[in-house]
Amino acid sequence: MLSSAVRGAAERHGERPVVIRAEDALTYSALDGAADRAAGALVAAGVGPGDLVASVLPSGAEWLIAAVALDRIGAVHAAVSNHLGSGERAALVTAIRPSLVLCDPGTADGLPLRTDVAVVAPGGRLEELGAGSATGRHDAPDDDDRVAAICFTSGTTGVARGATFRVRHLRAVSAIDLGPAADDWGGGEPMLASTHFAHVGMALKFPWYVRTGSTLCVLDRWRADAALELIDRHRMSTVGGIAPQIALMLRSPIIDEVDLTCVQRLIVGGAPSSPDLVDRARHRFGADYSIRYSSTESGGVGLATAYDADDDEALHTVGRPRPGIEARITDPDDVVVPDGTTGELQLRSAAVTDGYWNDPEATAAAITGDGWLRTGDLAHLTPSGCVVLDGRRTDMYIRGGYNVFPTEVEAVLELHPEVAAVAVAPRPDEVLGDVGVAVIVPAAGCVGPTLDELRRFAGDRLARHKLPEDTVVVDELPLTPASKLDRAALRELLRTREESAP
Repeated sequence: MLSSAVRGAAERHGERPVVIRAEDALTYSALDGAADRAAGALVAAGVGPGDLVASVLPSGAEWLIAAVALDRIGAVHAAVSNHLGSGERAALVTAIRPSLVLCDPGTADGLPLRTDVAVVAPGGRLEELGAGSATGRHDAPDDDDRVAAICFTSGTTGVARGATFRVRHLRAVSAIDLGPAADDWGGGEPMLASTHFAHVGMALKFPWYVRTGSTLCVLDRWRADAALELIDRHRMSTVGGIAPQIALMLRSPIIDEVDLTCVQRLIVGGAPSSPDLVDRARHRFGADYSIRYSSTESGGVGLATAYDADDDEALHTVGRPRPGIEARITDPDDVVVPDGTTGELQLRSAAVTDGYWNDPEATAAAITGDGWLRTGDLAHLTPSGCVVLDGRRTDMYIRGGYNVFPTEVEAVLELHPEVAAVAVAPRPDEVLGDVGVAVIVPAAGCVGPTLDELRRFAGDRLARHKLPEDTVVVDELPLTPASKLDRAALRELLRTREESAP
């Protein structure tokens, strides 16, 4: 599917850039030709249909060329983020056992021994790999059942796993995202690449970005100032991102120096958007704000709040299922619970993964026999049919016999004027089981509230058992490479501080 989309885009979009990065740019026609040459080189290097190839490449031209070339061969592309540490990269490669790993000199370190590695030098081209001719045209059939991609979960609460996606999944993602325009060409514009290309938002959505003729503007390292400058320079009408990125842009010292009147829509997913963030972003950008809820396993599509949603929906929910997607709230036995009752949010659509690569036990735990994805998120339905998230099933802790969901507490604490960002994690307590610790990033020019100040502030909004019992001040919260809050790292931070305390 990706291969044929690029062929069509080369004919229609030609010399329009498909990607722009500080060091380089690549047009649609150049992508098409380079992918043909790279496919030939990969075949000469021994890669064939069905072979699993991992890439650990920077987001940019070479990543896109590799993805298209592998699709033309009919190989399976498993993209690993180059932002991961060497140990994390090695763990993912070990888990999937690819026949070849494509990397640059900076990401070759730490890859498992006896792994076949091809290093692409900076500025080099994939077509230089292998021996023999790199010419010719390769076009693997668009067989809907062919495995096309493996996308790794973010691993925010544990070990990352590789979700498997077939050609039919990619078609479903395009149909859900584009709706009636799924078979059209054109209509795209410059867009901010807010996540690394190994993320599900690129790995599965690139085929429809290609059809629309979008231009991906890439930052080697995401920075709020640089993102705002790109939005202004390219006059982006739609800005996609994750909640922490929007929050950082609102805090940027240059936000009043750039012209954001071009922005009409903010599409924000990847992490919870607090009511305060939604409200501030809508007013500062002068744009509609649509929260998107999805996951790697769901194919990057799921629920959404409407652009014109009222405050109840826009500020306090993650919206409703998008067309083509089903959602339900269930008890631990997968039985649907009454509306308003908290249970696990489950999704079903043609885009949901078949399962995890070489991990049948994890697959059975994540997906029901009739195709429902157990998201691990706790939620309830409002009378209007919107979904409200109540926290992660694995994030919940019990204080003195009462359940506490960190996201609920965080949404209140971050409203304090001296708090720029906050996360809540449990700490073991001999009497109460667990107590909550608020890890705070102070607002600019502030030292952050004391524990007593924070408890007084939240006391009329939260039950007593939900209030934090300690605070820790940090310069920044731990994030995953996908810029999501890393709750496992947060718990480790608290454990380390406890052990080092006198």
